[in-house]
Amino acid sequence: MSELGRPDRAFGGDGCDSPAVTGPSEELRRAGMKAVSIAFGSLGRTCMTLDTEFRIRNVSAGLETLLGPGTIEHLTGQPAEKLFGEELLGVTGNLRSALLAGERREGWRASLRMEPNGSRQVSVSAAPLLHDSSAICDPESTYLVVVRPVEDELLEEGDAGGLTGFGGLIAAAPAMLRILRLVESLQHSEATVLIGGESGTGKEVLARAIHAHSPRRDGPFVVVNCAAIPAELLESELFGHVRGAFTGAVRDRVGPFELADHGTLFLDEIGEMPPSLQAKLLRVLQDGTYERLGEGVMRRTHARIIAATNVDLRQAVEEGRFRKDLYYRLRVVPIELPPLRERREDIEPLARHLLARVNARSGRAVRLTPGAMRALLGYDWPGNVRELQNGLEYAVAVSTGQSLQPEDLPAEVTAGNRRRPASVTPAHPPVLLAQPPVPTEPVPQAERARLLEVLDRHQWNRAAVAAALGMSRSTLWRRMRELGLVKRVATFR
Repeated sequence: MSELGRPDRAFGGDGCDSPAVTGPSEELRRAGMKAVSIAFGSLGRTCMTLDTEFRIRNVSAGLETLLGPGTIEHLTGQPAEKLFGEELLGVTGNLRSALLAGERREGWRASLRMEPNGSRQVSVSAAPLLHDSSAICDPESTYLVVVRPVEDELLEEGDAGGLTGFGGLIAAAPAMLRILRLVESLQHSEATVLIGGESGTGKEVLARAIHAHSPRRDGPFVVVNCAAIPAELLESELFGHVRGAFTGAVRDRVGPFELADHGTLFLDEIGEMPPSLQAKLLRVLQDGTYERLGEGVMRRTHARIIAATNVDLRQAVEEGRFRKDLYYRLRVVPIELPPLRERREDIEPLARHLLARVNARSGRAVRLTPGAMRALLGYDWPGNVRELQNGLEYAVAVSTGQSLQPEDLPAEVTAGNRRRPASVTPAHPPVLLAQPPVPTEPVPQAERARLLEVLDRHQWNRAAVAAALGMSRSTLWRRMRELGLVKRVATFR
């Protein structure tokens, strides 16, 4: 049974399972709310209702179990985005857009944070409420939201699990969900973190999320790109300098280690740091001390270090280009971000999220057509999330209508030059039914070929295929039957 059940009614009409009344009293409304809260609570769920402005109107007692005493009183009447974040229920949030369109969403991930209790990752399901003249619950309630802790939900390996909005990160792929759970587990830690991954995978976004969910979140987040600064200037840019330290140094300059004191210093592209500076950075990591260039006075910093690189630092160590002792000082908590081609479940939610941001900047309200989304899902994205964002920026700039068509996308996206890894080909191809059911309409061969290709790519894992195509598993199974793509159970030797 679905999280929200059917029909899509909860706090009004048939959902209250009460006789028709006219002008329900406040006492009767409270009783109805309590009954629904008890019902959901028995299943380990917390429920709440939102009004037309997406403000929280009613909350069941289970929320205080999640986030501590006083939560309900504090949140009642507040915008829902204060609890769930802008990514889900902000003005351009994905979940908010779906609810405004009258759609139901189930199993989306969110991180609820309430001071001083830290944050909790939860699974969120939401739907519009349907009211009629017999409603005895709160008539001002427009949307129902049901929450349960993520630890209560056993995710199958390979199951996309749903959309997550966490610290600016949008993810649905299992690999990314594991990373987000790791980030959440670090919320009370100040350990040094080393983030690896290809260019454009979102290393800085992840670093900001780590900072935002850490004890340093009230301090500054300072970024230094080690690859963008000439080697001869990097020491000054990193540690600061005093007047007269070199030609052109006409005044004292505060360095990032001082600016990031009691906050986080993000060293991007750390693999490009010259060997001469690696020793000085090692000293900072060991005892927290450094010197401004030309000063000769030892200073102390309390900045937390998060570093990122798109090169293989282990190989760089073996080749003598990176200090071994510095490498192990940096990788106290190593995180490797997978490329977008290895987490295709993220492409659709990322595309919709990024398109909403492009629309907000350009004053447009452009939507993706199914054909455009299929083109996005079929491309390898060698430039990862950055290339996806740039592609959508281009598409919005050249489009003339309210819907993005495949021809609006960059040429390389629609050129059909996807590079499929050999490892995704099943060792034993599935056997199709010899005589598939004859559909009532001519079989759309293009759709059948496309679906078969996606099935092969994900080794016929229906959960992964459904996530990649943006549909439920039941819908996927129905289309497979209609198109004759049903595997025969067989054993191959």
